[in-house]
Amino acid sequence: MTTTQVRNDGLLRFALKLDGVASGGMGILALAIDAPLGLPRALLIGLGIFLTAYGIGVLALGVKPIRPLVGVVVVGNFVWVVDSFLTAFAGWFPVTALGVGVIVAQAVAVLGFIALQVVGLRRSA
Repeated sequence: MTTTQVRNDGLLRFALKLDGVASGGMGILALAIDAPLGLPRALLIGLGIFLTAYGIGVLALGVKPIRPLVGVVVVGNFVWVVDSFLTAFAGWFPVTALGVGVIVAQAVAVLGFIALQVVGLRRSA
């Protein structure tokens, strides 16, 4: 075990795997969806590709958590939440009520991932 690999990391592994599966699932959904969210199709395709790849990476990290990389995931998730709320409410796109609901729901879920990941990191220290 390297010095950067975390120990006692059951919760952290769970949180990362959950995040990875959810992110990958949202990526696949973004690629397949044609619902009236008010987001440009090109944006959904880009998000779909990114989230699918991100989900695979985070899922892999959940198998063998490495502290510095987990920190990157936590910060990235925080940026994602901020950007999600801006996307929903800043008027960048003509987001529909359904779109706002989907964006806010996934942002709240990501806040949950952040909480689990931070607690998992603390417990594994």
